[in-house]
Amino acid sequence: MSHDTSTQRIDRREFVAKLISAVPDALIVTGLGSASYDVFAAGDRDKNYYLWGAMGGAAPVGLGLALAQTDKSVVVITGDGEQLMGIGSLGSIGVKQPKNLTIVVLDNGHFGETGMQRSHSSLGTDLVAVAKGFGIADAFSVTSIDACNDIARGIHARQQTTFVQVFIEADEPPRALPPRDGPYIKNRFRAALGLQPF
Repeated sequence: MSHDTSTQRIDRREFVAKLISAVPDALIVTGLGSASYDVFAAGDRDKNYYLWGAMGGAAPVGLGLALAQTDKSVVVITGDGEQLMGIGSLGSIGVKQPKNLTIVVLDNGHFGETGMQRSHSSLGTDLVAVAKGFGIADAFSVTSIDACNDIARGIHARQQTTFVQVFIEADEPPRALPPRDGPYIKNRFRAALGLQPF
């Protein structure tokens, strides 16, 4: 679905905050930039794994985590530009089909971190069709904040790999910057899982 003026848009911060509050035990991996800021603005948690500069890395990190922590819900929250950069990871996710993995793409149709140039998703790329083409059958888009409840139920159920494209407003809320210390974030996250630092 390309972006057009008739598509209703969601406030990104409101959506992220509502989703996270509905899945307090989920492990959350963020894409770089605005997705990290949105998740941090919703409240810092030990079970948040912020990726600062690993563009394209959120979905594959989420995949590895979901495969390693099969009894926990794993939610990737990223942007359309970051997901486009790592689009091939959806192929691996489609092959492995971890039932506990949900990919949430906050899609404003722009590359927010490099100057708000239009992204492929506003120029004709249908991310839901791409995800389905990679074998992720439960792939859909949402244009209402009310969809949070259904998404959260799916995350809790852990019954299938899910891909959600969330059409958000193309604005830039004030930045809320999570910790930048990679080893600290990693060790805090590992401790939340009962694992030793390394």
